[in-house]
Amino acid sequence: METVNIGSAGVEGVTLGARPEAVRVVPQETAVVVIDMQNAYASPGGYVDQAGFDISGAAGTIGKIAQVLEVARGAGIQVVYLQNGWDPDYVEAGGPGSPNWHKSNALKTMRKRPELAGTLLARGGWDYDLVDALRPQDGDIVIGKTRYSAFFNSQLDSVLRSRGIRTIIFVGIATNVCVESTLRDGFHLEYFGVMLEDATHHLGPPAMQEATVYNVEKFFGWVSTTQDFCGSFGQLPKE
Repeated sequence: METVNIGSAGVEGVTLGARPEAVRVVPQETAVVVIDMQNAYASPGGYVDQAGFDISGAAGTIGKIAQVLEVARGAGIQVVYLQNGWDPDYVEAGGPGSPNWHKSNALKTMRKRPELAGTLLARGGWDYDLVDALRPQDGDIVIGKTRYSAFFNSQLDSVLRSRGIRTIIFVGIATNVCVESTLRDGFHLEYFGVMLEDATHHLGPPAMQEATVYNVEKFFGWVSTTQDFCGSFGQLPKE
């Protein structure tokens, strides 16, 4: 199988099984980016649950991500968490002049159910917090974001570039919304994106997951699995 070399020339890399071809990456030039693994998206009683989406698959996704993060930290790969949400007054969410005001299911749910006002995706609240099972550890980086894409109006790009990161391993929620939005923007910023398909979870019917996997594999990056990632990087000496 063909292998795409996306690490710096002359630097020892690791071959990761992926589709449509394997990729050779350098751990020191790679980051695992964890998208929105918050109570809002993955816990009963969180925003997504309140809005009527099926979160039954989130628990399995949490377990897969935990495996990935353990291996990544041991291999010296930078871990970056993204948290989606806004200030408690929702100024950052935009008003009626913003498409986000009209399309955000969290904002629409709170307008429909006024008793939830101020509780969904507000910084400082339980809904905004990362799930307990995936708490950041020393050396991890946590960055806030206010829109689907983690590159929009955030420090993500400068944080990654300042560390020489060229390859992003994507895990998190939601595959078809925030994960895909961020991976697409990363593509246009010259990052190599690899999505672990079983360490991401979609919103909506299963076809949403399938559509994003297709888009990433055919147009925007590469698709791999938790098993392939852990098998490739788990053999490296512990940092």
